[in-house]
Amino acid sequence: MRLLIIGSLNGQFGAASKIAMDRGAKVAHAADIDAALQALRSGQGADLAMADVGLDIARLVDSLAAERINLPVVACGTESDADAAVAAIRAGAKEYVPLPPEADLIAAVLAAVAEESKSVIYRDPVMADVIHLADQVAPSKASILITGESGTGKEVMARYLHQKSDRSNKPFVSVNCAAIPDNLLESELFGHEKGAFTGAVARRIGKFEEADGGTLLLDEISEMDIRLQAKLLRAIQEREIDRVGGTKPIRVDIRIIATSNRDLAAEVRKGTFREDLLFRLNVLNLRIPPLRERPEDIPALAEHFNVKYSEANGVPLRPLSEETVDLLKRAQWSGNVRELENTIHRAVLLAQGDSITPDAIRAPDGRPLAMMLETQNSNAGSEDAPAETAGKTAESLVGRTVADVERDLILETLNHCLGNRTHAANILGISIRTLRNKLKQYSNEGVPVPMPGDGNHRAAL
Repeated sequence: MRLLIIGSLNGQFGAASKIAMDRGAKVAHAADIDAALQALRSGQGADLAMADVGLDIARLVDSLAAERINLPVVACGTESDADAAVAAIRAGAKEYVPLPPEADLIAAVLAAVAEESKSVIYRDPVMADVIHLADQVAPSKASILITGESGTGKEVMARYLHQKSDRSNKPFVSVNCAAIPDNLLESELFGHEKGAFTGAVARRIGKFEEADGGTLLLDEISEMDIRLQAKLLRAIQEREIDRVGGTKPIRVDIRIIATSNRDLAAEVRKGTFREDLLFRLNVLNLRIPPLRERPEDIPALAEHFNVKYSEANGVPLRPLSEETVDLLKRAQWSGNVRELENTIHRAVLLAQGDSITPDAIRAPDGRPLAMMLETQNSNAGSEDAPAETAGKTAESLVGRTVADVERDLILETLNHCLGNRTHAANILGISIRTLRNKLKQYSNEGVPVPMPGDGNHRAAL
């Protein structure tokens, strides 16, 4: 665990550091937000930041997001700083810790961050086989490709592999290749020198250097532009990188783990992914099965999320009723673990009485899941339903252009996915880059587009 303390913590810096180090954390200190950002840019990684609540927490959180530095922030202050604590949480801090620090509370925060990063919950024999294979290959130096549908837990598996490896006390660095524009991804991976391009006002250490000695996760690597794939291939082969604008190569010692929700062999055939890069990455493939293929994991995951969100929301822990567990196991979970997690979070908030009953298990729009399953079963049992549906679909397409049909399909799919671009692209069978280009076109044409998290209405992109 790497802890970065920002500010003086009202004179409690030394006490907080000692408590954290006694719990096995490696502690670094930055006097203010600018110093913290400079340290992170220079390759000093961290798993958690504890920041003085008297600092501009909103600026810190926004700056981390703008520079794509994934670092949870915990605000710290005296018990009398109630207004500042509320403001910090609203600004994006994950938690508030009162000062002077209590050893048990600091330990709990550190444990929560560590547990969040490596916990793999499973009970189904199908998933047990995957875990057994992961345990076998984790100590090796081999590159690993993790595949599976969106929401199955590919990043969780990557962190599990890192924790089981001999690099576990070194950095684990993740890069979401789908979330970073093509023109910024090279700098994000390899870093840049001052003046390398417009806006490069200082040297920036890339993710390869930040992960030196540890593990680098290339999340959704199928979305990487094919021109950048050539430079990535060289970095993996030679174990050295060139900063953008740099004059000499830099040696790195990293283990590569990549994830994809696409069939990369098919992407190779389409010419959007390099075959030689696939061979380098795919020394071993771990396929994470979708939730519908491991039904015995559903009760275990549901109980885990029940405990997590009951504690997070300060509500009594209510057990899941047998009827509820049966209902959860019968659902299809197209969004996999991520969808199940959101469903249980809603149930924790909606449940009444002594247990979580089926009426608390609802879709994002409020419809009971039990009613949705009954409708699906009813439609599936009707022999005429497929023909009727096909007839209605054909009638609705007559007189419309292909572009109009495509637009409605994309927008309705995105609406169904609550604005989640990655999930929608996966369902549509197109790259997220193609989806974003289409959405930008629709927005420019004045067509409302669902925003992330927006599933019931459309807003401008």
